[in-house]
Amino acid sequence: MLDGVLFFPVTPFGPDGEVDYDRLAEHINRGVAAGPGGVFVACGTGEFHALGLSEFGEIVRRTVETVAGRVPVFAGAGGSLVQAKEFAASAKANGANGILLLPPYLVTMPPAGLVEYTRAVAQTTDLPVIVYNRSNAVFDEAGAVAVAQLPTVIGFKDGTGDLDNVSRIVIAVKAALAGTGKDFLFFNGLPTAEITQQAYRALGVTLYSSATFAFAPDLALAFYNSLETGNTELTEALLREFFHPLVRLRNKVPGYAVSLVKEGVRMEGIAAGPVRAPLVDLTDEHRAELARITAAGRAVLTDSLATV
Repeated sequence: MLDGVLFFPVTPFGPDGEVDYDRLAEHINRGVAAGPGGVFVACGTGEFHALGLSEFGEIVRRTVETVAGRVPVFAGAGGSLVQAKEFAASAKANGANGILLLPPYLVTMPPAGLVEYTRAVAQTTDLPVIVYNRSNAVFDEAGAVAVAQLPTVIGFKDGTGDLDNVSRIVIAVKAALAGTGKDFLFFNGLPTAEITQQAYRALGVTLYSSATFAFAPDLALAFYNSLETGNTELTEALLREFFHPLVRLRNKVPGYAVSLVKEGVRMEGIAAGPVRAPLVDLTDEHRAELARITAAGRAVLTDSLATV
């Protein structure tokens, strides 16, 4: 169902603070035209945490309408168990092809409780579900195997960076599903996943979410293709000149994993508006730094084409 670079769009807001659905459609259309393997709307980069249920439903509806079947559309769902069920139902009603199940809000839970949370949501929908291993929602091997065997769960996305645990989960899930005929997907879901993707590929995890694709699809696709073709020189140049500096900037302020992407979308000519509180927008100094970093990344692409 999914391959290539995965597009995680932002949610544009207007001057009044409300969702700007026209700008959303423009953003989605431009992103899909660049050639992602799927669209994950109203997820982390899309500020799921800040959206109401009615906004969410309209975001999904407009995204599905804009994508028009060109690639699969997955939508976020999460929060309390009741909220997660409501968002999952809305995703289905508004035409999504699947759900990314985000962690429950705030509470720390044992893996067994996380399995039951996933089971309870998955039982309410026939949409494919991808579970998200991160923050307060961390699976162990047994928990990952248990949810992988649920009929509608089709994927496991890791946002922890714990390669020891991920390696064991990948092997355990593959062993548990061997002979069942069930296709199961593994994703690198770390912020700025390109930084760690070489390590994840060594574990057999080739799919990853690219926040960069939302504002610089040329850079995201060039990096992905450099991995696929074994162009180590280009991979390392993009890491050195763009992705590593981007992460250094991202780490300066909590929440910049989202704010940087939204600023990048604005830099590329789509009026995406501000982030919603409690996130904060970039300072003028950091805006200028993002522009310099993006230009340096594109200079790498120019140089690589000149040497072909």
